Amino acid sequence: MLSWFEAAVLGLVQGLTEFLPISSSAHIRVVSELAGWGDPGAAFTAVTQLGTEAAVLLYFRNDIVRIVRAWSLSLVRPQLRGDIDARMGWYVIVGTLPIGVLGFLFRDTIEGPARNLWLIATMLVVFGLALGVVDARARNERPLDRLTLRDALVYGGAQALALVPGVSRSGGTTGAGLLLGYRREAAARYSFLLAIPAVLVSGLFELRKIGDGEPVDWGPTVLATVIAFAVGLAVIVYFLRYISTHSFRPFVVYRVVLGLVLLALLATGVIDA
Repeated sequence: MLSWFEAAVLGLVQGLTEFLPISSSAHIRVVSELAGWGDPGAAFTAVTQLGTEAAVLLYFRNDIVRIVRAWSLSLVRPQLRGDIDARMGWYVIVGTLPIGVLGFLFRDTIEGPARNLWLIATMLVVFGLALGVVDARARNERPLDRLTLRDALVYGGAQALALVPGVSRSGGTTGAGLLLGYRREAAARYSFLLAIPAVLVSGLFELRKIGDGEPVDWGPTVLATVIAFAVGLAVIVYFLRYISTHSFRPFVVYRVVLGLVLLALLATGVIDA
């Protein structure tokens, strides 16, 4: 059974890491292993992810309403189809397709073998270094209103890489944006918008499993969700302000150091994969 303390810690970890380019799934897995806790279960994971996504919906509520309205109207008013908000609606839909298709096809692998700590540690290092290289060479000049359908597909492909724990959805999509020449803040904003349908669908898909296994610890689960929502909202505000004037170097260093430490712990048998 999930304790209140475990739920609070995992909710905090979820909120802190969901939107930073350091992989929330990796941190949940690592913290649970180091603490000697078992798998909190599909219901816990699904509900807490919906909690952090609720933070995105709240923070970007004006953008979301504007995009949905413009996209909907453009379906019946051809003259509106060139509007950036109408196009953004299509870009989010198109960019979501890769992770939706691959997530469905490889769901058993993602929920099983892909959670191996050797793989997670390796991905933290490899994609951390990749993010560092991309960030160092980034032109950091294109605004979000110059987003194209091709770029949306590239973003979507990068987001699909996050199906492997340790890659990071935020790191993959933001890194793709930097590679395409977008400003750091613009790349991150589209990354947040692109994650909305993917996380909501994934969370709802996991919620259907409630009742299939052990009873759900709703009290601790709700606590973790509230913590994840509050902390996640604060992290969104901080992250967008931070990257408007700073590089991703601290996150790159953190990823690489964490990955190397995990590899060392695994190699010495301190923790199991």
